[in-house]
Amino acid sequence: MSKLTKRIVESAIPQEKDLILWDSELSGFCCKITPTGKRIYMLYYRSADRRQRKPKIGDHGVLSCEEARSIAQRWLYEASQGRDPSTEKQELRRSPAINDLKDRYMKEHAPHKKPSSRREDEKLWQSYILPVLGKLKVSSLTRADVLRLHHDLKRIPTTANRVMSLLSKALNLAELWGYRPDRSNPCLHVKKYPENKRERFLSSDEIDRLMVVLDEEEDAGAYPWALHAIRLLLFTGCRLREILTLTWDEVELNNQCLRLLDSKTGKKVIYLSSTAIELFRLIPRTKSNPYVICGGKEGTHFVNLHQSWRRIQIKAKLEDVRLHDLRHTFASIAVSQGLSLPIIGALLGHKHAQTTARYAHLMNQPLLEASEKIAQQIGKMKVMQ
Repeated sequence: MSKLTKRIVESAIPQEKDLILWDSELSGFCCKITPTGKRIYMLYYRSADRRQRKPKIGDHGVLSCEEARSIAQRWLYEASQGRDPSTEKQELRRSPAINDLKDRYMKEHAPHKKPSSRREDEKLWQSYILPVLGKLKVSSLTRADVLRLHHDLKRIPTTANRVMSLLSKALNLAELWGYRPDRSNPCLHVKKYPENKRERFLSSDEIDRLMVVLDEEEDAGAYPWALHAIRLLLFTGCRLREILTLTWDEVELNNQCLRLLDSKTGKKVIYLSSTAIELFRLIPRTKSNPYVICGGKEGTHFVNLHQSWRRIQIKAKLEDVRLHDLRHTFASIAVSQGLSLPIIGALLGHKHAQTTARYAHLMNQPLLEASEKIAQQIGKMKVMQ
């Protein structure tokens, strides 16, 4: 028996049974050579309860002899302090990976969220989180791992921030489920990227062009449900999905409102103008379909409005305008008419005041125009004197 070295390990000839080469300097440290010639570093020791352990340290070639010796020394020290490296290694091997965390998150937490939110979560897991972190153990995930993922997504800051929010929530649940110690979430202190909120509002001229094109499309026999949907988006300020999934049971024209049973912010009431009411009255009802905006198949709602919108965009010269910008336009006109932010928030169905606050800067324009009119009038008075 002598001190294990690279030369000794590699020169040993395999036997019919496992050959154990013991190290002369570090008690319990050895290299097992199998009949097939595989060389495995191991450590024999006794745990605090006097049970013999013999965990594998690693394969020769993957680890050098000195690297294996260093690990063996650390394990022997841990064993002398009452810990059991072999058991801890097995527990780590059995501990859930990020892939497992995702499965439990989608099974136990996601069902409490809206279907659209569940679909978004699934997309973020599959497209961004699992390809990078999926095989890592939940218990060993570090802030460096999280920062690397966040940095790789810096070109898409909004998506990067959503990924961080989802991962942080999942890791908070991991603490609740006992996968990590309390207050160990590695997403803590990871700063979100600044997001450039896109604010595009149609001018009065652009609205006129849009309405003209919608009428032209209707006269040309274009798919009517797409035209109905676009008009309703502009005159109600609703979100796209709210209009596409709207049922006639939720439409109360006598009460001048829509009573949505479900939306991004839960149940809510949308108040209708006389123009919006007239638009609803012009939409034909289909007995076999409960939806206001009917789809191609019987009993379904319209799904892909973007294809029709793209054609209308081009004709109306509104190429940079999204369907969601019709909602922004509704809000901007409300601001220009002097309505307060709480009223606008109620019209749009915002759950939080800070969501409506993004339109606050638009309130400056009427004040600037009023100030300009006052200054011009004062100027006229000076000339008259």
